[in-house]
Amino acid sequence: MLGWEFPPYFAGGVGTVCYELTKGLRKKGVDITYVMPHGPEHVQSEHVNLLVADKELEHLGIQTHKVASTLTPYVSQDEYTRMLDAYGTALMGKGSTIYGTNLLQEMHRFAAAIQKVADHEVFDVIHAHDWTTVPAALALKQKTGKPLVMHVHITDFDKTGGEHADPAVYKIEHEGFHKADIVIAVSNLVKQRLVEKYYVDPAKIRVVHNAVEPTEHNLQVKQEQISPGEKLVLFLGRVTLQKGPDYFLDAAAKVARLLPHVKFIVAGTGDMLPRMIERASDLGIGNKVIFTGFVTRTEGDQLYQMADLFVMPSVSEPFGIVPLEAMQQGTPVIISRQSGVSEVLKHVLKVDFWNVDDLASKMIAALSYEHLHTMLQHHSTLEIQGFTWENPAQQCVDIYNEVLSW
Repeated sequence: MLGWEFPPYFAGGVGTVCYELTKGLRKKGVDITYVMPHGPEHVQSEHVNLLVADKELEHLGIQTHKVASTLTPYVSQDEYTRMLDAYGTALMGKGSTIYGTNLLQEMHRFAAAIQKVADHEVFDVIHAHDWTTVPAALALKQKTGKPLVMHVHITDFDKTGGEHADPAVYKIEHEGFHKADIVIAVSNLVKQRLVEKYYVDPAKIRVVHNAVEPTEHNLQVKQEQISPGEKLVLFLGRVTLQKGPDYFLDAAAKVARLLPHVKFIVAGTGDMLPRMIERASDLGIGNKVIFTGFVTRTEGDQLYQMADLFVMPSVSEPFGIVPLEAMQQGTPVIISRQSGVSEVLKHVLKVDFWNVDDLASKMIAALSYEHLHTMLQHHSTLEIQGFTWENPAQQCVDIYNEVLSW
């Protein structure tokens, strides 16, 4: 299995999904070697054979340099370049060559390293996650002849709300999707995108919805900045066009005019964060919105518990784990219909992301009508109990068996 990160090492959303999926696969008897490009000197995991490609190169006598990683599974080429411009000297140090001058070069370094790893690993199937692993996955497939399963969590079109894709990224995605033996899409929304934008044969696409790991409701929450009697509405995610933070704030302004005892939290960071802070001020709700910046998984769970309502107004969301996490903590949820998770959730309120009036109305209803709030809370808590990783893990096992039988 090829990925760009793995908890607790550089753990973003896709990394967390990989971690939980591999745990589910291990319970099904699947032995997994998980390879990521970079990591600490001695990485380890309880349920997978965890390898770091740059350390494998060191074992072969190829010199690398130890630096902090600027890479995340969602970073774009432009974002990567900006990060190198901003942090390159501090992160890399003089003479360091572990990172390419751009993300594409970095991916091809991973592809070169993975072929060395293959020399001493025995495996039956290649399972690769998202476009950053495509060059490595294709190199491994060409070298070994093993079947390739390409797992698509997000496409470059999703990052721009479906409007366009970076040509260089699109070329890599297109090649990976077409040369893979089977493509896993995390939702029917992603499957449709693969067919319409990448011209992938629908017969080779399998939809495997994500799940969520059960958690205990035992965190101690500190409600600083929240006055007694105030209600809290939460947005948690990357503050980017794809996630719809501007629609959240526009709806928040409408809610605040009718319900002055409500505050709003925007938890996360992204390229739109400065503009969203300015937007809150322009809308006259600067004193009603708390911007937290980056939050950890534990801090996120605390925020879910504090919140009276969670809102995910995504413009284009391939799946969306955060509503499941909120439901686990007993928090009522509003999600956009333009999300993959809306295909499988029933006991939530749904809106079109662009319909700010409808979003505001549903926010007001969920906050004002105790019976509705209690019903959403009760039924969503029951519904989420069925979202375990056993089902997607079994679907992946079935896919492995399918490609091995050809």
